[in-house]
Amino acid sequence: MSGTFQGRVLVLGAGSVSQCTLPLLLDNLVEGKQITIVDQLDNRARVQNAIDRGATYLQATVTKENLDSFLSAHVSAGDILLDLAWNIDANVIIGWAHAHGVMYLNTSVEEWEPYSQGATRHPLERTLYHRHMRLREMKNSWSEKGATAIVEHGANPGMVSHLTKKALVEIGERAIKDGLAGPGVAEALAARDFPRLAQSLDVRVIHIAERDTQISDRPKEVDEFVNTWSVEGFYEEGIAPAEMGWGTHEKSLPQNAYVHEGAGPRNQIAIAQPGASTWVRSWVPDCEITGLVIRHGEAFTMSDFLTVWDGDTAVYRPTVHYAYCPSDAAIISMRELEMRQWDLQTNQRIMNEEITSGEDRLGVLLMGHPYKAWWTGSLLDIHRARELAPGQSATTLQVGAAVYAAIDWMIKNPEAGLLVPDELPWEEIYNVAEKYWAPIWSGPVDWDPLKTRNDLFLPWIEREYDTTDPWQFTNFLA
Repeated sequence: MSGTFQGRVLVLGAGSVSQCTLPLLLDNLVEGKQITIVDQLDNRARVQNAIDRGATYLQATVTKENLDSFLSAHVSAGDILLDLAWNIDANVIIGWAHAHGVMYLNTSVEEWEPYSQGATRHPLERTLYHRHMRLREMKNSWSEKGATAIVEHGANPGMVSHLTKKALVEIGERAIKDGLAGPGVAEALAARDFPRLAQSLDVRVIHIAERDTQISDRPKEVDEFVNTWSVEGFYEEGIAPAEMGWGTHEKSLPQNAYVHEGAGPRNQIAIAQPGASTWVRSWVPDCEITGLVIRHGEAFTMSDFLTVWDGDTAVYRPTVHYAYCPSDAAIISMRELEMRQWDLQTNQRIMNEEITSGEDRLGVLLMGHPYKAWWTGSLLDIHRARELAPGQSATTLQVGAAVYAAIDWMIKNPEAGLLVPDELPWEEIYNVAEKYWAPIWSGPVDWDPLKTRNDLFLPWIEREYDTTDPWQFTNFLA
């Protein structure tokens, strides 16, 4: 334990991410006596290791009514608030941290009551775009940057933004070496101007492409939702509209798509159907996958960050979205959830100690450039994860390591204001997290969504593909 930070750390939530992050913080940044862990349930057994090392555990619930008094009792200016809980309004808690000079980090942008109004709420109001616009409005009202607040920095969203920059640099360097770089590539690469670099390389589509192959010796039961990370988190994201950054190369909107209007970058669309029912074709080493277009913050922040503007007109933007193939148990669980008309199963379980084998192949797939496709990401398996962090899975270690790396940067930069992952120095954070994400795979891929497609009834259906541009969203839809 290096003990590089001397302030207090308040951790909200004792779930799977908290359980993995705490040992990394204790081994590298703080002592146990500095940490207070809060959860609404008596989950102290989950974080017993941290308690044994001096951390305090409190069973309590943070509400609209007690947020100010509760937080004020445990953190003040210069301390850290690590928000790993669900359904605490991001604007309220980040606004509180800003007003009190407290550093803050979360892995998702939450609301108090995300399920309020149910199906009567307009699809666009159920999006992360809507939540991010509220955050921007609050940030713009501040007179000064204030304490550092990093929003949505786990594995994804979070580390995948840094992987995207790593991939862009590698593609640019390779293209220059091979004589395939078009105008502007060398200049954008030298300046680390990532929007111009992506534009010059003609990157059309970016998938956050993930396949989780972890399996256990305990099969999923009827009326049980099994996952390798938060069940509540997957449920909330899964029933939300499919949401994606919408590229300037796209020719037509998908069926039931809605476009954002008004102030803001208008860089996303939402489809009026659950992300958990929206499948696309994608690729991870060394196989094709079909993945879910689950709404994720990186689809907003990455597509916004990489947009090239000419005045008020977006002249370049890639399509960006998640393509998530969960574990076998989670896929079955989500199918059962759909059969239950989205009524969450009574029994819920996060796989951990019972995992016997498998990997979480998580990375970014950049498409459209001179090498067709390029995947950069982690091939972490369960055995390597347990060597690095006993008791953890590949999934939780990828998230926990990304949280730890961002906190490490935040401690060194305590007054940087409100930031999303794309606004952070990617190499500094990547270099801290890489040890826990290795092995890293990065390279070109000869793949597009039409290359091996096999539609068994194509002559008898009305489905049409755009063979003139394989990178159209319609070609990816499964």
